[in-house]
Amino acid sequence: MKTARRLARRVSRAETRLFLAEGPQAVREALTVPGCVREIFAVAAAAEQHRDIRAAAARQQVAWQLVDDAALASLAETVQPQGLVAVCRFLDVPAPDVIGSGPLLAVCADVRDPGNAGTVIRCADAAGAAGVLLTGSSVDPYNGKTVRATVGSLFHLPIALARDTAEVVAQLQMAGVQVLAADGGGELDLDDAADDGTLAAPTAWLFGNEAWGLPAELAALADHRVRIPVHGRAESLNLATAAAVCLYASARAQRRPRHVGRMAGASGPVGD
Repeated sequence: MKTARRLARRVSRAETRLFLAEGPQAVREALTVPGCVREIFAVAAAAEQHRDIRAAAARQQVAWQLVDDAALASLAETVQPQGLVAVCRFLDVPAPDVIGSGPLLAVCADVRDPGNAGTVIRCADAAGAAGVLLTGSSVDPYNGKTVRATVGSLFHLPIALARDTAEVVAQLQMAGVQVLAADGGGELDLDDAADDGTLAAPTAWLFGNEAWGLPAELAALADHRVRIPVHGRAESLNLATAAAVCLYASARAQRRPRHVGRMAGASGPVGD
């Protein structure tokens, strides 16, 4: 317990390459990754309620520790803990493994808010992206709030950490992946990018900091700066919402049949 409590601090997580996953959803998803979960702490009521999780832990020979409510509360960060906390190993992979992993990626550059970072990871997972890169001074993906904001998606797709965003952009482009910078002042409209086929190409979306967006020098490295059209009176969209819109637009374009409309244009006899 004492060792697990220390994982609330980033320095301890970095030293041990271990982190805490809180709640049944996170623990259940962590157990789908072989070797990820090292130990589970649970109160008696949660052990009874989530027998499937206990069975999965037993199959993997993961230690299951019954503790009282006070002990579990000392590990949890939420006001009302859900009775389960798992000690998990780090999951991040080298950046090149993500860069070459698929046709749709998300890059978070200097994203500091743990809730936003976690939500972008969740959106990327939902849109079918192949991975997420957290670059520059982005938040620790193993921060408790970040882990909770992913709602289990942290365990579904590769995550990479890299200090130099410009280098990551260059590596993506060398791998044949276009980089699109989400930028409210971008020269290319998202709808136009969808219509002209730009979004159908292998794409890495580059998202900037919540407060100040992407620095001009970084946005200039992208193949295009893309703005989301705002049809109403809202000043802008927040980071997580913008990421969801952009990632889903690319997902639709990449999954759309190449010859949409062929049948619509076909002609032939109808009836007698």
